[in-house]
Amino acid sequence: MKGLNELRVKIFADGADKAGMLEMYRNPLIKGFTTNPTLMRKAAISDYQAFALDIVQCIPDRPLSFEVFSDDSGEMERQARKISTWGRNVYVKIPITTTKGESCVGLARRLSQAGVKLNVTAMMPLDQVRDIAAALAGGPSSYVSVFAGRIADTGRDPIPLMAAAVELLHPYPNEELIWASPRELLNIFHAEAVGCHIITVTNDILKKLNLVGKDLHEYSLDTVKMFRGDAVQAGYTL
Repeated sequence: MKGLNELRVKIFADGADKAGMLEMYRNPLIKGFTTNPTLMRKAAISDYQAFALDIVQCIPDRPLSFEVFSDDSGEMERQARKISTWGRNVYVKIPITTTKGESCVGLARRLSQAGVKLNVTAMMPLDQVRDIAAALAGGPSSYVSVFAGRIADTGRDPIPLMAAAVELLHPYPNEELIWASPRELLNIFHAEAVGCHIITVTNDILKKLNLVGKDLHEYSLDTVKMFRGDAVQAGYTL
């Protein structure tokens, strides 16, 4: 097993809790940050722009992705252009479609041609990857975000699909593939094995990084001690 310092895949922290983001910022293994409206709502963020600008001030030197939240393509474009002015390290997340299933590929092409660094998100099937990769060709640095964890939730193995997505992006040096929505720490090594450029990881999974390479006999004993300690603290009797 490779050590974490030997990995080529870049780990991005996924979240909207400022304290958690700053904790991960202090970790040199974390190369960037992503968030989305769902995570921000869970973190009780009420002022989207104020939160984002604060984070840009606190994290000025690693990529940060902030998402549009309109469902209208014209308003999406306005929001995207505004978000892109917040910092040189800011990437604008736009979904691959609207909630009606209307493609955002044309919007992505216009924004990319205008110099907006994008993170096109919520992709799953390979035809979406193929279409967006072509749309972003020749533009600024951008991310193609495939929700491998949600693919796995359907009972499908995401590894072959992600390997195929890596191949689709080979002709486009300005684009990097994101393995999004991982379900376990092992997914970092899956992403590494297929040549994925980036994996976004939530803080609950990142807190397990210290377990990488842990001796399994030691881990087994730790587990036994945990069960015993919880039983004692609960005061169980038979």
